[in-house]
Amino acid sequence: MSTKHDSYYVPAQSRWPIIGAVALFLVAVGAGLTVQHVGTGGAGSVFGKAILIIGFIVLLSMLAGWFSNVIGESLAGLYSKQIARSFRQGMSWFIFSEVMFFGAFFGALFYARMVAVPWLGGASNNAMTNELLWPGFEAIWPLLTTPAGETVQAMPWQGIPLKNTVILLLSSITLHMAHLSLEKNQRMALIVWLEITIVLAGFFLYFQGVEYAHAYHEMGLTLQSGVYGNTFFMLTGFHGLHVCLGTLFLTVLLARIAKDHFTPKDHFAFQAGSWYWHFVDVVWLCLFVFVYVL
Repeated sequence: MSTKHDSYYVPAQSRWPIIGAVALFLVAVGAGLTVQHVGTGGAGSVFGKAILIIGFIVLLSMLAGWFSNVIGESLAGLYSKQIARSFRQGMSWFIFSEVMFFGAFFGALFYARMVAVPWLGGASNNAMTNELLWPGFEAIWPLLTTPAGETVQAMPWQGIPLKNTVILLLSSITLHMAHLSLEKNQRMALIVWLEITIVLAGFFLYFQGVEYAHAYHEMGLTLQSGVYGNTFFMLTGFHGLHVCLGTLFLTVLLARIAKDHFTPKDHFAFQAGSWYWHFVDVVWLCLFVFVYVL
């Protein structure tokens, strides 16, 4: 990020915020319709998927256009030190909002495991509640019997989850090495380490897709498999979406590095991408412990 001017730069009015809002609205509506009609194969499911795809296309177009504008302003030297501080504060608050986002889902998981399940099992003198709402209910986690009486299998932590944990930990190391290479002005090492990080991210997403296919087709574990299936797919699914966004972020950084946009002392965009990726890795470690292992 170039900081030639000392005055505060005020950009012109932009259409990208409203386009981003429309994109997120389409994604939310499309995702809701898709989940509501999943497994039915009806018109609602097809319509929901179409809206979801359109929403993602609009979102990617918005990101590309907005990134292009910001990069152009930075390279033109329009940003001051105050703008640089604003970018850092903005990225910090964005990551904080993501912490709160995942905190809500982890809160739902902990509430189900530590409050709702024991309560249904008759804890805290709720024996009559247990008999009235779910006779014969056993307060164990994960819940492998759905309210409909269907039995599912729990996803073990060995195998793909453990493999993906190692992959993400390695990706944090390789990205840190890329950052060090940038600070030392070692261009070739920077490109190689960042490319390795992106490849590792691709492997993570591939293995998560394999895991989901295995869960749906061989384990009977779906989004409709009671509270266990809900929390499992909501937490891992949203994390996978963040990995996709992080991979896109890193790919844009690689393209900018190829065009020599960064210097050892002026590379906040790379720092922001690094912060985001390390945050995604920390979230996965929490997921691995509380969703898969415990």
